[in-house]
Amino acid sequence: MSYDKKRAQDYAAQHNLPEFEGVYAKSPQLANTNQKYHRKLIPSLEEAIKASGLKDGDTVSFHHAFREGDKVVMQVMKTIAEMGFKNLTIAPSSLLNCHDGLLEYIRSGVITKIFTSGLRGELGEAISNGVMDTPVQIHSHGGRVHLLQTGELSIDVAFLGVASADEFGNANGSHGALSCGSLGYAKVDAQFARYVVVLTQELIDYPNYPTSLSQDQVDAVVTVDEVGDPSLISVGAARLTKNPRDLMLARIAASVIENSGFFKSNFSLQTGSGGAATATTIFLGEKMVEKNIKASFALGGITGPIVDLLNKGMIEAIADVQSFDTVAAHSLRDNTAHTEISANEYANATSKGAFVDRVDVVLLSALEVDTDFNVNVLTGSDGIMRGASGGHCDVAAAANLTVIVTPLLRARMPCIVDSVNTVVTPGQTIDVVVTDHGIAVNPNNPDLEKRLRDAKLPVTTIEELRDLAIARAGKPDPIAYTDKVVAVVRYRDGSVMDVVRQVTP
Repeated sequence: MSYDKKRAQDYAAQHNLPEFEGVYAKSPQLANTNQKYHRKLIPSLEEAIKASGLKDGDTVSFHHAFREGDKVVMQVMKTIAEMGFKNLTIAPSSLLNCHDGLLEYIRSGVITKIFTSGLRGELGEAISNGVMDTPVQIHSHGGRVHLLQTGELSIDVAFLGVASADEFGNANGSHGALSCGSLGYAKVDAQFARYVVVLTQELIDYPNYPTSLSQDQVDAVVTVDEVGDPSLISVGAARLTKNPRDLMLARIAASVIENSGFFKSNFSLQTGSGGAATATTIFLGEKMVEKNIKASFALGGITGPIVDLLNKGMIEAIADVQSFDTVAAHSLRDNTAHTEISANEYANATSKGAFVDRVDVVLLSALEVDTDFNVNVLTGSDGIMRGASGGHCDVAAAANLTVIVTPLLRARMPCIVDSVNTVVTPGQTIDVVVTDHGIAVNPNNPDLEKRLRDAKLPVTTIEELRDLAIARAGKPDPIAYTDKVVAVVRYRDGSVMDVVRQVTP
């Protein structure tokens, strides 16, 4: 009995189902072997942008795994501008000093809106001085995923620089000559973007494994001359320190953690990437070895000292959302106990289970802390944006012990103040503030204060630290602002925590 095509057509019509039109009707690329295998490999960035269907008013995104060594954002935006696009929203996971050139595209109308975790340099200064008509949306790393899930942030085209990729889009940041480590922030862009372009300097034979970004997420692959410079990942905020004050802060912070009640076998930790934070990891590691106290896992932006503790067997596992130096990047490549996680797995408040929910101890930095323990990591003492929300409020909310490390004074300006310029992390989530002139414990944690006093650590009050800062440096004049809002600080759940106003010219 021969195939009755009409029978199938009649049934499809009666039940409002699609009619069969041929084997390759919906997938014509499979009819040609060359097209089937090589269809994603696009010869130029301009052609990839054309293929993406990008139009005026759309949103493009980037990640910041290469940090100050990033080469993708500027070359993509230069090409987009040359192609004549206008009124775009950019949604990089963070912006750094290497992105100052974006000012040109803001002033020319190519960029009119920004979603990001941080702003620095000339770009941060210009935006703080009102160069944009629409306020920048400042989100945390976990909050960015939340905004993507709710649809408030909707990415049309993601441009994701990687260390290596094959022609079908399997890509990672840990293998290849330009290893940047974890692509934890890029992973959510690949998941949510309408169209995903992978950029690489190193095209690997298919299949390229392991996959941080998988072929079923990637639309186009473009080889470019420059993706990034891994040697510039560990500069600026992600640096080692020899500063005596930072080292003093680190030793005190390590002692606070040691005597907190959480320093015991199978505790978990996140210690961050700043100078004092990295040094604290080293000093805490010495105490872990001395007392044979092993951590169950370390989380967050990962540095060489964390990897060293993994190699010594003092940490059982590492969950890496961003590698802050080449040591961490190579460890991710070589050690099966060092795993890559996405920003959703890391810190999203509305995920089904974020790693921050399992953290015992976190060490974080601050530009300012006020007498209510609110923390500012975004605006400087002059009101200019020169920092990032990052994962600060995410992990502070979830950790069992949140330790803030900051000097009493920075450039002769008090870091302990009556009221911070900008609230990024609410004081309710902060347990202790460590300065070079004493330790202040949040009154909502009296048991911790008792432990630290019993350990003969220099415990004082936050008000006494504020008074000492003012006595040494004087009370700063209030910052003069206009009424114009230049940035909106979003808490990890998407709610508005604070606003940043334009600094008066």
